[in-house]
Amino acid sequence: MLILISDAFDASLPGRLEKYGEVTDDKGRLTEAEVVLIRSKTKVTKEYVDSAPKLKLVIRGGVGLDNVDIPYANSKGVAVHNTADASSVAVAELAFALMIALPNHITRADSTMREQNWAKKELKRNELLGKTLAVLGFGRIGSALASRAKAFGMKVLGYDPYVYFSDFAEINNDLDDVLGQADYISMHMPLLDSTKGIINKDTLSKCKDGVYIINTGRGKCVIEEDLAAALKSGKVAGYGNDVWYSDPPDWSSPILSAPNCVFAPHIGASTKENMGRIGVMIDSIIGAYVANK
Repeated sequence: MLILISDAFDASLPGRLEKYGEVTDDKGRLTEAEVVLIRSKTKVTKEYVDSAPKLKLVIRGGVGLDNVDIPYANSKGVAVHNTADASSVAVAELAFALMIALPNHITRADSTMREQNWAKKELKRNELLGKTLAVLGFGRIGSALASRAKAFGMKVLGYDPYVYFSDFAEINNDLDDVLGQADYISMHMPLLDSTKGIINKDTLSKCKDGVYIINTGRGKCVIEEDLAAALKSGKVAGYGNDVWYSDPPDWSSPILSAPNCVFAPHIGASTKENMGRIGVMIDSIIGAYVANK
């Protein structure tokens, strides 16, 4: 069995998987591969599946599967898995870091100091204590973020059509009501027809003036033009973003020139610890696949 590692993983992964067969990172051997390991870069399209006649298993190291044509893969007998359990802490910590950085003006404080500009009077901070956080998409990552927010004394509202109760949040599936209460909004939704562009001119109008928005879910859940306009008007006080319409983004994106933003290059899952956990999960998935062959 040939296992193709198509994207970047922890350096220890090939050695961990050698017990199952040959492991390669040579993409030119796709036609021989029975198992392919991907992250965000590789797109498993209809054409990709058709070019891999021996392919039986695709494993995405991470959560989102919008870079895989799952129905077509399944129709060709290719199973698709992700490693959702591994990434919760890594992504939740990045979301929380962005949520702290924005109201504390961390990037502006650093840049003004490097410019020898003492901006003490201009940089007015806000505390998280007592503020309301709306978590849109209350799965593993949303729940992990909520537990951290509670530790900071925040009130947490959870919005998710498939979740009914939580120890860490008040579940409220009236989106307009949730948006209207939130001082902070953190997005952890998959990209579906129902979530694409869910943050738009209309939903932004339902938000409090001066709301902060964090997105470590999927870039296309936001209409960039509408959010950029809201940032420029001050309707949205700040935006922390790790996810884009594409990796890398179109550098002409209106978000990139909007004020009061903190950006990251899709590093939510890229902790050393998480890459190790992803390797453990991939080992387990392939082990189960081999056992059931």
